[in-house]
Amino acid sequence: MLLRARPDLITPVPTDLTQLATRAGTRASVVRALERLDRFALQTAEALAVAADPAAYGGLLRLMAGDAEDAAVAGALPRALGTLREQALVWGPDDRLRLVRTARELLTPSPQHPSPTGLGPTVREAAAGMSPGRVQEIVGAAGLPSTHDAVSAVSSLAALFTDRRRMAALLAEVPEESLEVLRRLVWGPPYGQVTADPAPRLRLLLDRGLLLPTAPGTVVLPREVALHLRGGLAHRATEPLPPSVAAAASHRPRVVDAAAAGQAYTALATVEDLLKEWDAGGPAVLRAGGLSVRDLKRTAVALDVPEPVAAFWIELAHAAGLLASDGEADERYAATPAYDEWLEQSAARRWARLAESWLTATRTAGLIGGRDAKDRALSALGPGLDRSAAPEVRHRVLTLLAALPEGASPSAEGVLARLRWERPLRGPQREDELRGRLARWALQEAELLGVTGRGALSAHGRALLGAPGAGRPAGEGRATGPSATGPSADGSAAAVAAVPVEAAVPAGPGDKLPVRHGHGHPHPAVAPEPLSAAEQALASAAAAGLLAPLLPEPLDHVLLQADLTAVAPGPLERPLAAVLDVLADVESKGGATVYRFTPGSVRRALDAGRSASDLHAFLAAHSRTPVPQPLAYLIDDVARRHGQLRVGAASAYVRCDDDAQLNEILADKRAAALRLRRLAPTVLAAQADPGALLEGLRAMGFAPAAESAQGDVVITRADAHRTPPRTAPEPVPEGPPTPDATLLAAAIRA
Repeated sequence: MLLRARPDLITPVPTDLTQLATRAGTRASVVRALERLDRFALQTAEALAVAADPAAYGGLLRLMAGDAEDAAVAGALPRALGTLREQALVWGPDDRLRLVRTARELLTPSPQHPSPTGLGPTVREAAAGMSPGRVQEIVGAAGLPSTHDAVSAVSSLAALFTDRRRMAALLAEVPEESLEVLRRLVWGPPYGQVTADPAPRLRLLLDRGLLLPTAPGTVVLPREVALHLRGGLAHRATEPLPPSVAAAASHRPRVVDAAAAGQAYTALATVEDLLKEWDAGGPAVLRAGGLSVRDLKRTAVALDVPEPVAAFWIELAHAAGLLASDGEADERYAATPAYDEWLEQSAARRWARLAESWLTATRTAGLIGGRDAKDRALSALGPGLDRSAAPEVRHRVLTLLAALPEGASPSAEGVLARLRWERPLRGPQREDELRGRLARWALQEAELLGVTGRGALSAHGRALLGAPGAGRPAGEGRATGPSATGPSADGSAAAVAAVPVEAAVPAGPGDKLPVRHGHGHPHPAVAPEPLSAAEQALASAAAAGLLAPLLPEPLDHVLLQADLTAVAPGPLERPLAAVLDVLADVESKGGATVYRFTPGSVRRALDAGRSASDLHAFLAAHSRTPVPQPLAYLIDDVARRHGQLRVGAASAYVRCDDDAQLNEILADKRAAALRLRRLAPTVLAAQADPGALLEGLRAMGFAPAAESAQGDVVITRADAHRTPPRTAPEPVPEGPPTPDATLLAAAIRA
């Protein structure tokens, strides 16, 4: 259990228990373990850091529950203590609880590193630099008999401050204005500034040791005094239970699934539009890597979405292995060969691939547009976007949604409050804290992708997560205790989990207390940890199966209209959509897609090798309405003029059997930039490359065709440019991965 909870201890495999114990006490490992504690377990560790060393369970309970003996705290403390034992941060029996030395050093209050408890040093620590005479004066002013040495004097003063009855009597003699000073310091920070000649209300406190000097002009409230004033509490607000994630709205499950399926269909269409936009070679790769701000804006306009949303789709296509740089000298982004394979899959399978890539990716699109630690701009597809915590946060957010009733959606603040409890920051809370931002982005991206609908987790979203009742049977959770490691019959796995770090002290009654299950989420209601690659593949297949019936069936027809448009009343079959994308321009999208036929679009189809008769037959076969006469005339007119002009490489030339048409070109002022001259009655030479010449003539309203050196028409394909085979970017893990059962069993045997 220890090795599962702290996988850094098994990398590399320790040779014996001594090495394991030593490694578990290193600063880096302890810091990592503390950062993975929930708020109450961390508060328990902080209380142990300010308690006596060793501490008894009863003393720890008083620090956590206070004089009022909070029942919720008392009920939750055994679990928190069990968590600390499981993480090898606490050892010893219940009457001698010890915090690992490194953890104590990290959590003990000091002027340089204040404790989250707000407590200061003890009387003994604060009086360490005082003169014996001054100590005796304080003891006398507090009403205690003088002693023969300073050590015993400090001990008697500490005994006074920890005796509730005597301390209450002492404070009863202190005027209200002096008590107000103590109240300002009681919850921290415990340090204050005084002048060389303190006011009477401060002088009274200093004389009785209720405030002790630590440096010239600085005083501190001793820990024992603060605890008395707090009613024995180590923390101002003890949080034994996680905040509940309540439903902010509720919808019928069918409505949620339908909304999520509609968004899933939109997600597929958006990714296809993105890669179609870059089909002939996308934007150039910046020298430092990534996409320029201008290219991101251009892509956002093309997709008709805000720039942050465009950045998300770009990063998602990259994470799924559908988009990469081509590696050429003039490096550009383009679709990969995997994109063509992806297009051949069913819509549900294509969505499952995108959703699985999003769930496991460490690249974080939400960071795009910000700055890194060196104040460099973070760009889409560029370096510096990996955040190893992103997959865990996404999984945890979806798990919280899965715990709600079907159709229920929580508030974002409720989810964030729960995540902050499960993994609190050590130090001041910040509004822009990374895990909070990751959670907000996860909620937004899940809605964009169709994992959720109207804020609630969909049925296919539950299956993608592998939640009980969706991807696998209820109760079939992932074991995280020793039984999952295949331990030997003598219980060696449990023996390793109980290894003390600083001494081989026998485990006390606390070892029998309930401990948390799962990795990093201590509450018993927490769902299993993220799935393995094989399990995720099965979950994705199950999600695709649930989504497929919700997606619209592709159609094999369009409705042609007399205004040179075609209406697709739903998604089209792949071959039909591919031909229409070449033959017509998309005018509008939505529930129905409107295509418009133009001379340029018809010429594009002719350039791709289609003839006029092919186009007439295609439209007649796939239209539920007769082919309008204006469309038939448009196709025939463009086909009649197509290829009359032939452009080849000389550097470039134009030839045409109709010399009158060549005269018309020479007379056109727009041809000046092409610098044409006549070589023969039917041939013009140009001081421009063939591509520029083709574009120039087309801009003038002609329909030229490129030809090869043999005089044949060159047929251009819309999907000509692809990168070499590329693999999807590998996620960057957060520290060593959780060891599997084979590695754990081998380590335990060793």
